[in-house]
Amino acid sequence: MGILGLVPDLGGIRLEVIFGGFGLFLFGIKFLGDGLKNVAGDKLRDFIDRYTSKAWKGVLVGLIVTVFIQSSSATTAITIGFIRAGLMRLEQAVGIIMGANIGTTITAFLIGLKIEHYALHIVFVGAMMILFARRKKTSYLGQTIFGFGILFYGLNMMGNELKLLKSVPIFMDLTSEMSTHPMLALFSGVIMTSIIQSSSATIGIVQKIYEAGGMSLEAALPFVFGSNIGTTVTAILAALGGSLAAKRAAGIHTLFNVLGTIIAMLLLRQFLQLDRMLTDYFNLNSLMQIAVAHIIFNVVATIAFYPFIKWLVIIIRKIIPGDEPERREVDVSSMDTSIISRLPSAALQISKNVSLKMGEIALEAFEDTRKYLLKGNKNDLEAVLQLETIINSLDSKITDYLLLIAREGLSENDLEEYTTNLQIIKNLERIGDLSVNLTEFYEMIFDAGEKLSDQAMEDINQMYDLVNHMITRALRIFSEKDFNLHTSVLEDENYLDLLEYKARQKHFDRMTNKTCLADVGGSVFVDILGTIERIGDHACNISKNSVNIHVTHDIKETEI
Repeated sequence: MGILGLVPDLGGIRLEVIFGGFGLFLFGIKFLGDGLKNVAGDKLRDFIDRYTSKAWKGVLVGLIVTVFIQSSSATTAITIGFIRAGLMRLEQAVGIIMGANIGTTITAFLIGLKIEHYALHIVFVGAMMILFARRKKTSYLGQTIFGFGILFYGLNMMGNELKLLKSVPIFMDLTSEMSTHPMLALFSGVIMTSIIQSSSATIGIVQKIYEAGGMSLEAALPFVFGSNIGTTVTAILAALGGSLAAKRAAGIHTLFNVLGTIIAMLLLRQFLQLDRMLTDYFNLNSLMQIAVAHIIFNVVATIAFYPFIKWLVIIIRKIIPGDEPERREVDVSSMDTSIISRLPSAALQISKNVSLKMGEIALEAFEDTRKYLLKGNKNDLEAVLQLETIINSLDSKITDYLLLIAREGLSENDLEEYTTNLQIIKNLERIGDLSVNLTEFYEMIFDAGEKLSDQAMEDINQMYDLVNHMITRALRIFSEKDFNLHTSVLEDENYLDLLEYKARQKHFDRMTNKTCLADVGGSVFVDILGTIERIGDHACNISKNSVNIHVTHDIKETEI
């Protein structure tokens, strides 16, 4: 009989088919979203970062990105990451959250088109692309198509069994109770979505039950409304332990969805009449009837609350008070290409200012690795990864801008400034990469359930303090051309090498004396020391590159 045979029979309904179909449905959503993100690479984050200067643009970006990755929760989590990093205002985040709520309705709409009839055809195409693709992009596209097919195949499996629910007296009594007590349906939607972390999955199930006649429209719509509140749990989890601004962004998401749901419930009778009228007018099937209701709910809520974005921000600031700065001003928009041909020197100064902000972010990423080592908090790990993504994005944007400047007829001085800036951002980008490497070493230690000895932590902290000081002064040399500091940076580099050597020798002594009890920690400790030392080397490179301009200029003046 097997394990599945132990699942009790409920009025002829095979629960194992429902659970299996539901599992495939969730897997399909995730596989589809992951495939699309892989196809887009970092472009989705760049897209969010670049086109959210105004709230209405944020709405469009949130809508488009959520359609792509099939998860409003994921879009909101990415947004909170930008908020946490200080690269986005709260007002911008509200627009993205509103747009994400509209974008997530696409799944229900596709279900209404009954695409599940072609699910296996889609699965076959996706599988062939994955198996025989020669390029990664093609494989990722195949993953997207495969996930799309699996999603609807799982939905079809569920739907065939859910149709039998209308013959189960207990379930029909429950849905009848929901019809007369809409708040019961609302709370059921909240709880179900909170557990499975997918409003699309909740609404897909409601669509199938409603199509089978197992639920009235009076129960189905409040259930759908409740899913919009339940989906905010992901945003709340993403903000826990984060910055004040990140918590406020999660609060805005919750506040917007709760207020929208309250209004929809107060106007439930009118909403039902409108949905039935549209169904009759356009001759919609029952699946599409729920999808249209979901779309109208989110679009109307966005239109209704859009003029009050500032008020929503004011309210959430009252609810979650604090004075933490909410934005790090990395003015990428200042890199105006039109100024390059007219004033290349001014364009170089603009790129330098953005590079200095990139340096601040690189220093913060490095310090966040220490926080992760000391506390083991996953939020600090996520912060490092988020900052490294931003560093890579800035590296790409500044490099492109500098290459445009290089096409102009630069003077010798400007050419040196161009070369120096280019070298410095590459060193900063490497600091970001090495910071991620440090978190990987720390994660290995934590996963093994180990921790470093007090002596080892003292040695690491001493190196952290010195490297932090080196990066700070190197950026100051680049910014203020205070070249007298360069000698101290070189001295610190020599001292850092000495600290690494001594820490390494003490570690070998602990290994010999068998006082080092951490297997994984013991094996990666030397790698940690080496990585921190390499970050110090890059700080020294920044200082050297900055000084080279000064030295070159002095030589030329002497020759004259």
